Amino acid sequence: MLLLTLLVVAVAQGLSSVIWLSQLRASQREGLVASARSLAHSMSASVSYFRSLPLAYRPLALDQLRSMGGTRFFVSLNDRPLDMRALPATPRKEAVVSAVDEVLRQRLGEQMLISVEFVSPQDLRIFNSGLKLDELPRSWAHYALTLEPVEPPVLVTQIRLAEGEWLYIASLLPEPYTSLEDEGLPRQQLWFIGFTSFFLLLFIGLLVHWQSRPLKRLALAAREMSLGAEVEPVVEGGGSEVEEVARAFNAMRERISRYLTERSQLFSAISHDLRTPITRLRLRVELLEDEQVQAKFSRDLDELEMLVKGALQCVKDTDIHENIEPIDLNQVLECLVEPYLASGQVTVSGRAEAAYPGKPLALRRCIGNLIDNALKYGERAHLRMLDGEDSFVLHVDDEGPGVPAQRLEQVFEPHFRLAGTQQGYGLGLGIARNIAHSHGGEVSLRNLREGGLRVTLSLPRYR
Repeated sequence: MLLLTLLVVAVAQGLSSVIWLSQLRASQREGLVASARSLAHSMSASVSYFRSLPLAYRPLALDQLRSMGGTRFFVSLNDRPLDMRALPATPRKEAVVSAVDEVLRQRLGEQMLISVEFVSPQDLRIFNSGLKLDELPRSWAHYALTLEPVEPPVLVTQIRLAEGEWLYIASLLPEPYTSLEDEGLPRQQLWFIGFTSFFLLLFIGLLVHWQSRPLKRLALAAREMSLGAEVEPVVEGGGSEVEEVARAFNAMRERISRYLTERSQLFSAISHDLRTPITRLRLRVELLEDEQVQAKFSRDLDELEMLVKGALQCVKDTDIHENIEPIDLNQVLECLVEPYLASGQVTVSGRAEAAYPGKPLALRRCIGNLIDNALKYGERAHLRMLDGEDSFVLHVDDEGPGVPAQRLEQVFEPHFRLAGTQQGYGLGLGIARNIAHSHGGEVSLRNLREGGLRVTLSLPRYR
């Protein structure tokens, strides 16, 4: 959520900055053109003034202007237009040059020879002799054409007044239009974007943390409940949706707890109620005189008793009420395989690196069922433990005929057995898988290429 929010904030700030910058540049361009037109009107007034003076008075007027100072123009009379290197054209420079040229031709006449261009202060020439700006007295030109420490481009306008007489006018655009380059986002705007993004992400991070805490409590309670532990009601808090989920979870927890209690009581009653009539029927069968009928009744009673015991064992083995506690799986395996080590029926490799939190008796029964199945149908069992940060894996390989591919899932069903002559209820694998599921794990089967069956028990290690 934070990364997505960061992306959304970045996109929103980028779009708003682009729109703001485009509007700022459009506004600056309009102000720049307006300032250029105003400057051009002042130039045309100066040109009209000099044209009205007699030829002998024009140099005198220029000397007086230079001595007085204070003007934003530097004006001189030359016998020819000065040749200077113009700055490269940009949209803003072209707009200013076009506006100045248009105003001057409107005020002075279309037939006038006019040259308008921008020149760098280093390339600026003042008189016919090619004097630079730094070579002139400061009162003459520096006040009008410099803005220390900035060196903005100089607008040079040269207008032909008569044959061999060119009026030279150098000027700067007024603040804040001295720069003619398209600027990026101002530093203040960048700081503003950074601060707003930081505080927005901080607020959203706190909001996400506040909303995720009840979800974490709910996830922890659901995990403990799936392992069969006694779970206290979850505190109902957070947003309205999260509070509704917590309320629904508490109601579900209560219903499941009540259902498990009722089921335990039901099967206890069934166990008690069925054993009595079965025992009574056995006594009556013993009183039958016909041995053939007696054998049939005994066989039916044996099958009925086996079904009842199998059903009760299935419920008992998959619904073990134990507390979750750390289990030393190495010790559990040592106890289970100890009777078979001397005969070489069982081999063990690998070790569990850390204790596993689970139900001790249930996991012992689960692993014991897998080992018993391997010894019953494959004669030998080869155990290999793989332990990591995320899961604990136990491989149980046997040397039996394996299981047909189409029956790999069917063998987990209650009372299903491939070998009809073997004793048992056909519940071992189903019980082992149910216990693994209650721990969030899985039991899977795979036929080995070299022969035999591999049963894999995977148990996740929750962090």
